[in-house]
Amino acid sequence: VQLQASGGGLVQAGGSPRLSCTASGHTYRTYTMGWFRQAPGKDREFVSAIAWHGTSTPYTDSIEDRFTISGDNAKKTVYLQMNSLKPEDTAIYYCVADPYVKRGNLDIKNNYNYWGQGTQVTVSS
Repeated sequence: VQLQASGGGLVQAGGSPRLSCTASGHTYRTYTMGWFRQAPGKDREFVSAIAWHGTSTPYTDSIEDRFTISGDNAKKTVYLQMNSLKPEDTAIYYCVADPYVKRGNLDIKNNYNYWGQGTQVTVSS
């Protein structure tokens, strides 16, 4: 499985970029896709994830309802709409996917076997 993310870059505080990630090379009918992020000097943290049926979309608390995840099963693509960005949102954002992650465990990074290379998001104040 290959994950290709796009949409990162330099953004001003308050900006609203959208990240996209497309999966290829698999035939799984059901799978979860999501996002983790890693800021400089910090551990990689969960951002959000969406199951294939679209009904499970937990967010980490630090997001404060500013981000919205969505998915397009036909395109095998997950999106992360980020609004009201803050400098503390600066990080490398990693797309993840796995066909076997269970609901309730979407925020555990070791549950994901497939990771994208990451896309840098830098928020300037």
